[in-house]
Amino acid sequence: MNTNINDALLNRIYKIYNNWRGVSINKKIIVFESDDWGSIRMPSKKVYDNCLKRGYPVDRTYYDRFDSLESEDDLYNLFEILYKYKDCSGRHPVFTANILVANPDFDKIKEANFEYYFYETVDKTFLSYPKHSNCLNLWHQGNRERIFKINFHGREHLNVKLFLSDLQKKDEDLLWYFHNKVLGAVDIKNYTNKYVYATKPIGFSGHTNILEILKDGLKIFSILNKYDSLSYAPTNYILDPKYEKELLESGVLIFQGDYIQNVPYKNRLEKIYHYMGEVNHLGQIYLVRNCHFEPTLYPSYDTVSKCLNQIENAFSLNKPAIISTHRVNYIGYIHESNRKDNIKKLDILLKKILHKWRDVIFMDSVELGKYLLKLNN
Repeated sequence: MNTNINDALLNRIYKIYNNWRGVSINKKIIVFESDDWGSIRMPSKKVYDNCLKRGYPVDRTYYDRFDSLESEDDLYNLFEILYKYKDCSGRHPVFTANILVANPDFDKIKEANFEYYFYETVDKTFLSYPKHSNCLNLWHQGNRERIFKINFHGREHLNVKLFLSDLQKKDEDLLWYFHNKVLGAVDIKNYTNKYVYATKPIGFSGHTNILEILKDGLKIFSILNKYDSLSYAPTNYILDPKYEKELLESGVLIFQGDYIQNVPYKNRLEKIYHYMGEVNHLGQIYLVRNCHFEPTLYPSYDTVSKCLNQIENAFSLNKPAIISTHRVNYIGYIHESNRKDNIKKLDILLKKILHKWRDVIFMDSVELGKYLLKLNN
C-alpha cells in the first residue's frame, strides 16, 4: 500500500480514537480559535498584481492570494457580526485571536546588508499601513468587550534563521519579495512558502534560536497588552516538547492546536497525538481543534454545514467544539469579496448554531482550558 495512504489512514484512526478520549463535559461549549492576526503576509493588491506579472504563483496559495495585515474595516466587519449574537447566558461569540507581535523591519535589514535581522513590533506595523492605524486600539476594544480575546501565536510568522540565510545567499526570488515587503516567497514549483514555518529549527543552533524568539515574543505580548498570555497556539502546529518547561515559566499554561503536534527531529517532523484536555507532566493542558470553519481555504465545500456537523459530533461525544477559523477568512484588504462572502457565511453559521443549540455557551481558549483543568483535578 502507498505510504501516503497508510499515513492518511493512520491519522484518521488516531483522530477518531482521540475524539473519544479525554474529559467529558455536560455543557455545550463552543470556542473559535483564529490564528495569524498581526502578520503582514501579502502587503497590498498592487504588490499581489506585480507578483503575478513577474510569474510568481501567488494566486495558487490561498494565504498569499487573500491574506494580509488586517485593516480597520476587516475588524469592524468581524466585530459587527460577533456583537449581533448572544448565547444562553447573554455572552457574545468570542474569537480567541492568536496574534503575532512583530514583523520584519525590511529597511533596517537592508541597511545592515542582510547580515543581521531586525523586527518591528506590530503596533509600528499598523502605523505604516494606510487603513490600519487604529487596529491596535480595536484589538484592545474587542479584548475588553470579550469578542476578540488576544493570545500568543508567535513573535513573527517567519523562520528568521532561514530567511536571513537565504537573503545572504542573494536568492533572486526572495530578494524581489523582500524589496516588496512580502513575508517570505512562494516556491514556483510546489506553491508553498517555506519561510512561514517559524518554529521549525534550521541547523545545529536552531532550537536555541527558536526558544529565544518565543520568549522574546511573550515579553513583547505582555508589554503590548498589559497581561501575560496563558495560551499559546504554535505556528503550523510545530513545537518541540523540550520548550514546554520554559514556556510554562513564561506563563503558558494552555496549548492550542490540532490533534497532531509536529515535532522537529533531525531533518523531518515527527508526530505526537493529543486528545482534548490532555495534561502533560508539567500541568499544562492541550486543546484540540475538532471543528473547522475555513471557507477561504476550502471554497468548494459547504463549510457552514460541515462545521455544524462537526459541532454536533463533538457534542454527541460530550466534548467542547473548538472551531479553527484563520484570519484569512475575514480579510478584504486585497480582495474585498473574500471578507464580504465569508462574513455572510459566519453570520449564517452563528444563527444556525444558536437556533439548533439554545443552551450553547461561548468561551475563549483560556476560559475553556481553566475549566477543563478543574475537571481533571
